[in-house]
Amino acid sequence: MRDFLFAYEPIIRLIAFCGVFAALAVLEFALPLRKQAIGRGWRWPNNLGVVVVDTVLVRILFPTTAVGLAFLAETRGFGFFNAFSVPTWLSVVVSVVVLDLVIYLQHVLFHAVPGLWRLHRMHHSDLELDVSTGLRFHPIEILLSMLIKLAVVAAMGAPPLAVLAFEVLLNATSIFNHANICVPGKVDRVLRWFVVTPDMHRVHHSILVRETNSNFGFNLPWWDRLFGTYRAQPAAGHEAMAIGVEQFRDPRDLRMDRMMLQPFLGDVGRYPIGQRDSDQ
Repeated sequence: MRDFLFAYEPIIRLIAFCGVFAALAVLEFALPLRKQAIGRGWRWPNNLGVVVVDTVLVRILFPTTAVGLAFLAETRGFGFFNAFSVPTWLSVVVSVVVLDLVIYLQHVLFHAVPGLWRLHRMHHSDLELDVSTGLRFHPIEILLSMLIKLAVVAAMGAPPLAVLAFEVLLNATSIFNHANICVPGKVDRVLRWFVVTPDMHRVHHSILVRETNSNFGFNLPWWDRLFGTYRAQPAAGHEAMAIGVEQFRDPRDLRMDRMMLQPFLGDVGRYPIGQRDSDQ
């Protein structure tokens, strides 16, 4: 199993990503919740272009993936789980949960520090919300996130299986919770106890500051409830709520070149947590 994961990790991740993306894209056409004023023909090439840039930069600048580092830690014996005798199943479960908590805390950090918010707001400035939004992150944010992830994997000595499972889950749930699909209310109320649902995460993409700074989870929904950042529903309702941020409302801002420049344009706005003139 170890050799199989090491050899085929990129293929496993690619197959999982393509399968989830395709399935949810089909569901968006079949069961959309919100009508989109800006067509996919304009947004998707730009959003997916960002994904290509992100992937190429990570491959160029980092000599190993998080899974590769987990294999190295296992071989060299560094990190918590490689220093102590812990049942494999327990180390896998704990590693996935801890990595998810780190992603939640990182997300809050990118909303709290003005300089980091400038990077992260590119993700929020999409004027529609669908599966492609779940992949739209500024390259600098992706690189910083990768550094944090590698540090945590090394410190924990997380098993390679746990890191691979987390990477696949994170990609899948990010696509899922950004999807423009209609989930029946009764189903959503049950699901959001176990996974971040589209209705739960959509609140986070509201133009209203108090709603943007809530529901930070990507995969597990428990952290928002535990740390008091949970908000059940948007004030305007899911179909009427405005998506995006105040500063970038022109559809031309959805162009890839403009997205890349967004962190360096204009003021930071009212969104960073703790700003006095927010609508909190």
